[in-house]
Amino acid sequence: MDPIATKIAEELNVPPQRVAAAIALLDEGATVPFIARYRKEVTGGLDDTQLRTLEERLHYLRELEQRRAVILQSIADQGKLTEPLEAAIRSADTKIRIEDLYLPYKPKRRTKAQIAREAGLAPLAEALLSNPEHEPETLARCFVDPEKGVPDTKSALEGARHILMEDFAEEADLLGWLREHLWRHGMLCARVIEGREQAGLKFQDYFDYREPIRRIPSHRALALFRGRNEQVLQLELVLGDEKKRADSDGFNRCEKQIAAHFGIGEAGRPADAWLLDVVRRAWRVKISLHLEVELMMRLREAAEEAAIEVFAANLKDLLMAAPAGSHVTMGLDPGLRTGVKVAVVDATGKLVAYTTVYPHPPKNQWDASIHTLAELIRQHEVAFISIGNGTGSRETDKLAADLIAQHPEWGLTKVMVSEAGASVYSASAIAAQEFPDLDVVFRGAVSIARRLQDPLAELVKIDPKSMGVGQYQHDVRQSHLTRSLDTVVEDCVNAVGVAVNTASIPLLTHVSGLNEGLARNIVAHRDQHGPFRNREGLKSVPRLGPKTFEQSAGFLRIPDGDHPLDASAVHPEAYPLVKRILTDARKDIRDIIGDQTFLKALNPERYSDATFGLPTVVDIIRELEKPGRDPRPEFHTAQFKEGVETLQDLREGMILEGVVTNVTHFGAFVDIGVHQDGLAHISELANRFVKDPRDVVKTGDIVRVRVLKVDPVRRRIGLSMRLDEGAE
Repeated sequence: MDPIATKIAEELNVPPQRVAAAIALLDEGATVPFIARYRKEVTGGLDDTQLRTLEERLHYLRELEQRRAVILQSIADQGKLTEPLEAAIRSADTKIRIEDLYLPYKPKRRTKAQIAREAGLAPLAEALLSNPEHEPETLARCFVDPEKGVPDTKSALEGARHILMEDFAEEADLLGWLREHLWRHGMLCARVIEGREQAGLKFQDYFDYREPIRRIPSHRALALFRGRNEQVLQLELVLGDEKKRADSDGFNRCEKQIAAHFGIGEAGRPADAWLLDVVRRAWRVKISLHLEVELMMRLREAAEEAAIEVFAANLKDLLMAAPAGSHVTMGLDPGLRTGVKVAVVDATGKLVAYTTVYPHPPKNQWDASIHTLAELIRQHEVAFISIGNGTGSRETDKLAADLIAQHPEWGLTKVMVSEAGASVYSASAIAAQEFPDLDVVFRGAVSIARRLQDPLAELVKIDPKSMGVGQYQHDVRQSHLTRSLDTVVEDCVNAVGVAVNTASIPLLTHVSGLNEGLARNIVAHRDQHGPFRNREGLKSVPRLGPKTFEQSAGFLRIPDGDHPLDASAVHPEAYPLVKRILTDARKDIRDIIGDQTFLKALNPERYSDATFGLPTVVDIIRELEKPGRDPRPEFHTAQFKEGVETLQDLREGMILEGVVTNVTHFGAFVDIGVHQDGLAHISELANRFVKDPRDVVKTGDIVRVRVLKVDPVRRRIGLSMRLDEGAE
C-alpha cells in the first residue's frame, strides 16, 4: 500500500483501500464531483468534502516526497548522509521538520561562522563546548594567526562564538522545541509607528496591543498584518511574561533550554560564563529572530486559511441561493441623477427590452417612469421585478411598490438582490460577447434580472472575488484563494446540473470534465446544428472524447429530449440498469418516472452486481423518484420595513427583516435596506453559546433582527437576532 494513501486514510479515518482507489481515479483525470457521485462503490462512498481534503493532502504529501528526495540527494552528494540522518529525514512528516534537518547541510551564502571555520577556529569552539575547564583566553592564544585573519585572542573567541551560535541555531530537535514553546507562550505586540497616528486611525485598536499569538483570531491577525504593510503598525513577538519571571541570571526559558541541550551551565568552570554568553547571543541575535519570522508566517497562513474558508462557505451559500425560476423578469439597476436602467429578460434569460427611466431628482419623472415600466410589464407579461441593492435602491424599491399598488391584478413580486459584481460583469469580455451592441450601462440591469431567475447560472460569469462575501480577501494568497473558490464553483455547478441547450459558456466551463475550449465547442455545435436531442449527440462535439463524455455526461441535462433519462442525473453508463428494472416490471420509462409508490417498493439489492453496486442502485432509484431535482432551497423574499431607508431612520429596539450578506468568524452582516449592512456579533446570533456563526445563519438567509446601536458617524449598525430582549 502506498504510504501516502495510508497516511491520508489515517487522517480521514477511512480504510486505506478507499483512499488508494480515489487517488487512482484522480490520477486518471477524474474530477471530484464525478467520483463523489458516480464512483461510490470504488471509494466506499467518500463524499465531496472528504475527496477535496484528500486531493489537497495528496498534493501536499507528494510535494513533501519530492522535497525529501532532493534533500537526501543533496546531503549524499556532500558525502554527509549518515544512517541516523537518513532515517530522521525519511520519517519527517512535515515540510518544517524536513527543512530543520536539512538546515546544517543547506548551501548558504558565506557566513561569519564559515569564515571562522576556514580560519581553523572550529577546534577552539569544540574544545570550549566539550570541556568548559579550559580558560577561553589561554586556549584562544593557540589559534592566533594573522595570516588567516585571526590577529588576536579576541578575534579567535569571536570566531568560535559565531561557529557555536550557528551550530545551536541548526540543531533540528532543539529548534522544534523552541518553535513550539514560542508559539505556546509568545505574545504578539503591536504599536503605532510615530507620526502615523492620523493616517492609520482605522487601526487605532492596535496602537498599543498585545495578545498571545496562538489565540489571535484570523480577522484580527489579518488586520495587524495589513496595518504593518501600510506602515502604520510595528509588530514584535516576545516571550510574554517570561521576561518578568526570568531568574536573577536574566535567562528566559528558551535560553535555558538551549543551555541544557548542550550541557552548558554555571558550575564555576573557566569557560562557563563565556558559553552562557554564547547561548544568550544565539537566542537573541539569531534563533529568536528566525523563529519570529516563521511564526508570523504560521499565524498569517492560518489566518489566510480561515479567511479563505469563510469566503468559500459564503460563496457556496450565494451560488446555491434559491432561484426564482423561469419567469419573465424585469431588472432595475438603481441610479439617482443618471436614472434607473431597466432590462426585461424572458423566461430563458434572453434580453427582450431595455430603457432608462428618471423617477428621482433632478428630473423627478415619477409618474412617467411608472407608466413606462407598466407598459413593459404588460407587453412582456413580467412576473418578477429584480432591484439592485446599490445607491438609490430604496427609492427605486418605493417606485416598484407604487407600481405594484397601482396594478394589483398582475400579481407582481419585487425582490431586492445583491448587485455585487454586476459592474464587473458589465465591462467583462463575457458581457461584450453576449451583448456586443448593448451599452455597458444596461448590461448590469440584465445581470440583476438574471441573478434572480438563477443566481448560479449568472454569478459564474463573475470573478468570485468581486462578489463581496470575503473577509480580508485582498490580503490572502491570491493563487490559493482562486483555487479554493474555483472548487466551490465547480461543486455547486455539478450539484445542480446544467441544461446543455441553454447554458452559457461560463456555466459549461465549470461542468466536470469540461474546460473553456470544450464549452465553446458545445455552444458552437448547438448554434450550428440546433439543440441537442440526446446525450449521445454530445459525442459529435469536436474534442469531446470518451473520457470527457464519461466525466461530464451525468451533469449535462437535456429537458424535453428524446430520452427521459437525459433530463436526470442518471449517468448514461447506468441506462442498462434502468432498462433491467423496466424489463422486470414490464413498464415504460415514462410510466415509472415520478411513481414513488412503485420505486419505493423496489429492492435495490436485487439489481446490484459487479458493475453497479448498491449505492449506485439506490441513487438511481432516488433520482427516478424526482428526476433532475434541484438541491437548492425554495424561493422566498425579504420585506424591508417601509419608512426605514437611511441610518437616520433607525432606532434602538426596532425589529426589522433583512438578508444575510456575509458570514465571518465574528458574526454576520445583514442588509436591512439602509445602504449599510449591520453586524450581528457572534454573541448576538442566538440565546445560546455559538462557536461558529454558520451553525446559525448562512449567506442569503432571511432573518429578523433587533437594532442594538447606530453610529451614523462611523456608519456602523449593531444588530441582534435575540429578539426577546429589549424589543420595541
